[in-house]
Amino acid sequence: MSLAISHGQISYGMAKLASGLAVSAVIYFMGAVSGAHINPAVTLAFAARGNFPWARVPGYLIAQVVGGLAAAYFLRVLLGNAGQLGASLPSRVSLGTALALEIVLTAGLVNTILGTASGARNIGPNGALAVGFYVALSGIWAGPLEGASMNPIRSFAPDLVRGDLSTTWIYLVGPLVGAMIAVGFEWILKGRPTREGARAARGEETE
Repeated sequence: MSLAISHGQISYGMAKLASGLAVSAVIYFMGAVSGAHINPAVTLAFAARGNFPWARVPGYLIAQVVGGLAAAYFLRVLLGNAGQLGASLPSRVSLGTALALEIVLTAGLVNTILGTASGARNIGPNGALAVGFYVALSGIWAGPLEGASMNPIRSFAPDLVRGDLSTTWIYLVGPLVGAMIAVGFEWILKGRPTREGARAARGEETE
């Protein structure tokens, strides 16, 4: 969205790097409070992995949906439909390719998060940088092709506000499938859930 209103002052790479840095900042800020679950796919992955109680999942999902919609409406009020509110859209690739990319990219993202989950924050201090840079690099690489959303609410909210849900299914199905694939890989690589991973997912201090 920033690209559409910057008149060339912000490059595509800069915009994606900013997105990644914003994710890192949120993790540092909220990781020790709630686990910094800003992505429904991550919340579901932590629960499926056994690191997060399913009873808390609905509350987190509601908060994510409310937050995503509030952000989309806020941008709509401030800037109108500039840049289609930052919607994720397939470009230069087929719908099937866009779906496959979302699955692969989200699997990598969730594996990065699960693989570095330790300490008081949901992925530890160094993990926050790893996740932020993964988001930035994925955006730079795949963003021009299909948006590199990796987050269902990040795509659903602007699509709903701008009134076009024709391709939203890609960004709902892809991240959820990718997240479950990542959980499977985590079981293969590390076996049963760890106590540190559970504490990290909940934003609890380590003993």
